[in-house]
Amino acid sequence: MGKEKFDYEKFKKEAIEGLLSGKGMSGSDNVLLPLFKDFLEGALDGEMDTHLKDSEEPDRRNGHNRKRVKTDQGSFELETPRDRNGDFEPELIRKRQTVIGEAFENRILSLYAKGLSYADIQGHLLDLYGMDVSVGKLSAITDKVIPLIQQWQGRRLEAVYSIIWLDAMHFKVRENGQVVSKAVYIILGYTMEGQKDLLGMYISERESARFWLNVLTDLQNRGLQDILIACMDNLKGFTEAVESLFPQADIQLCIIHQIRNSFKYVTWKDRKEFNQELKLIYQASNLAEAELSMNQFEEKWKQKYPLVIKSWRNNWHYLTRFFDYSKHLRRIMYTTNTIEGFNRQIRRVTKRKGAFSSDMALMKILYLAQQEITKQWKSKPPYWGQVKQELIIKFEERCGQVT
Repeated sequence: MGKEKFDYEKFKKEAIEGLLSGKGMSGSDNVLLPLFKDFLEGALDGEMDTHLKDSEEPDRRNGHNRKRVKTDQGSFELETPRDRNGDFEPELIRKRQTVIGEAFENRILSLYAKGLSYADIQGHLLDLYGMDVSVGKLSAITDKVIPLIQQWQGRRLEAVYSIIWLDAMHFKVRENGQVVSKAVYIILGYTMEGQKDLLGMYISERESARFWLNVLTDLQNRGLQDILIACMDNLKGFTEAVESLFPQADIQLCIIHQIRNSFKYVTWKDRKEFNQELKLIYQASNLAEAELSMNQFEEKWKQKYPLVIKSWRNNWHYLTRFFDYSKHLRRIMYTTNTIEGFNRQIRRVTKRKGAFSSDMALMKILYLAQQEITKQWKSKPPYWGQVKQELIIKFEERCGQVT
């Protein structure tokens, strides 16, 4: 037997009578609940239609389940459709969900976290549920994450991080009627137990030593006492800020970034040979072998590419720190692949955006995106047991004294 069709005329008559008798439009006496109930059941039926259409296996409707649900408008018995195969999972109201409102907002936040604009979300809700939700309402819902952002930004950190990466991404933000570029400073690291952790994200006008100093000071205020190894690109202010607040940190500049910067000056016909000879430097078995290869590299190319040679020589100390460590730790250290992988995931979310309306609009989507990304951070890097042992032996005093 099919679901009884909603009698709008009957509902209208009963609602008017209810209002005349003193009932309201909220709470247990809400005269609008029957209409809300019918809307929800219609939306669930629409989800079922989509499910059946997209199902790869033969499937059909199989009646309804009933459950009592609570809303901020009152409670009522809801009929939810079921299918013969039993694999229908409604999104608007989950199978075991008995409270409505919060889950709907979470659905909007989930769509926003995937990079959908307010207009995209409006279209999605209208197509799937027949709901026309205003931009103001959507903005108000996403604003509810602001206290969570503030809490996350102030959370306590580990006292010691074995390795951290520092990087910056750039986004367009509207400010005072103009579109400006903002740098988002990102700090990602591994704890001593090999757990990946996003320590923070900070928005600034531009990259500078002064702002990096502010960032690292904030990390200290949140409990960070020591960094064993800091990996970064050779951008302005990075090394100076780290050495100022964490003078014992072993700083490693990214080899891959150094090579990319070198290739800006190298002609196409020289690139293959140039790259092969660079490999002899950073793939050397030890520092002495690397220095020998660097001397040969310099002798061959110094006349044709003096700026490249000068850059390698100026950064040599920071480019070769990884030779002090075993092969398992070297692979982690000498590139910024770890943080660049995170950046790529962020870009997949933000790529549809033009300019963000404010710093907070940018931070909202960054926060929601990182929430989804960091859920997957469960495994440790390969051979972490050996890596941890190596770090403890090398930095025993610092690891033991920090509390």
